[in-house]
Amino acid sequence: MVDRGIRVLVGVGLLILVFVGPQTPWGWVGVVPLLTGLVGWCPLYSLLGLRTCPLRK
Repeated sequence: MVDRGIRVLVGVGLLILVFVGPQTPWGWVGVVPLLTGLVGWCPLYSLLGLRTCPLRK
């Protein structure tokens, strides 16, 4: 849950840059961590074989 929360916060922070601050289109990159945090699945984690969720028995 911690990594999902961090991804959501980073995503929101980057999206805020689109509307406030330097207003560059690079802020739209924040959609990726925001969506992966909300959905709970990150394709990069799958490719790298990372698991942050404990295995269920």
